[in-house]
Amino acid sequence: MFSRIMPSSGPPRVLALAQLANSIGDGAYYVCSALYFTRIVGLSPTQVGFALTLGWAVGFVAGVPLGHLADRRGPRGTAALLAVATATAVGSFLFVRSFPVFVVVACLYATSQCGLAAARQALLAGLVDRARRTRIRAYLQATVNAGLAVGAALGGAALHLDTRAAYLTVLAMDALSFLLSALILLRLPPVPPTAAAPAGEPALAVLRDRPYALVSLLNMVALLNMPLLSLVIPLWIVQRTEAPSWTVSALLVLNTLGVTLFQVRVARRVTDLRSAARSVRRAGAVLLAACAVFALSSAWSSAWAAALVLLVAACLQVFGEMAHASGSWEIGFGLAPAGRQGQYQGFFGSGAAVARMLGPLLLTTLILTWGTPGWLVLGGLFLLSGLATGPAVRWALRTRRAEPAAEEVPG
Repeated sequence: MFSRIMPSSGPPRVLALAQLANSIGDGAYYVCSALYFTRIVGLSPTQVGFALTLGWAVGFVAGVPLGHLADRRGPRGTAALLAVATATAVGSFLFVRSFPVFVVVACLYATSQCGLAAARQALLAGLVDRARRTRIRAYLQATVNAGLAVGAALGGAALHLDTRAAYLTVLAMDALSFLLSALILLRLPPVPPTAAAPAGEPALAVLRDRPYALVSLLNMVALLNMPLLSLVIPLWIVQRTEAPSWTVSALLVLNTLGVTLFQVRVARRVTDLRSAARSVRRAGAVLLAACAVFALSSAWSSAWAAALVLLVAACLQVFGEMAHASGSWEIGFGLAPAGRQGQYQGFFGSGAAVARMLGPLLLTTLILTWGTPGWLVLGGLFLLSGLATGPAVRWALRTRRAEPAAEEVPG
């Protein structure tokens, strides 16, 4: 099992260890943060939601310039610095006692996270040859999920204790995990920084790359599946189905184990832009099917039947998630010009920030208010984004010089 989630040696293994370190802390943080902010700090759920939404909005804007910084100054040092900044933000949550301060720290946290993601992607692109990037990225994703699972278990223990000391310990552990990640990143060989853009060319070229913007927008639509398991599906199960409450945990465990065990295997099918577009298109169809089955779960009066339908839907959802991730990684890397991976990955990865920012409100309105029609609308969006990705990639290829991996993408 360990060989399925961890590269065997070299820089990819160091990258995986760095992400494993902070993902354990993140897993505990995700489980405990909402209760800490509301019950210990004393903020209202509305205040927490507003601050985090604003934070991810700021992170969305900051991702590209921080990615550009990684290109110009070198991604290794930039990634380590942003890991330290994230540790500082998490550590600052320990001392937050008012809403205005919480807003500032939330913005610092989200900005550091978005910049760190871009710098890590640029670091991966600089250390791993083009043909192996998607496969190594799949290993990193599997490693992250394994770390999140361990961290979630630790966070669950803190929830069981339900004391101020337990919550503070979780936050301190998360901060230390990012400091450890920064130290591990510094063990990597340096990636040379890129030269400044020639006179007359924009420094942030990605902001003028309309085909890449379209590809990123389509990726953002598909990333709306991110808030499903963490927010919408638990509420759907409790409010609209007869399934037992333990089904919520079962689906989360199924998703985490599925990605940990099978993400690398699914990514093996993606070797170039042709297979990447095919994988994203397949993901759109599978996610539509998953949404349809989730909608059916409300039609069963038997708790066990409803739980079984939900498990089937979750299996479809995790396969669609893995297929989309594999294709999107290849597309995001393959269409980015050499020397500008940081800013391009910052832009491409901003879809995750937007999904965190707008997804909860959009999906709760669609699913919990509209019910079955809302599920079908969401599934239709997934399908359309998958179908449109191939033509968008072909357009992007026509606007730039073809590179070795830039093959013709089928319709």
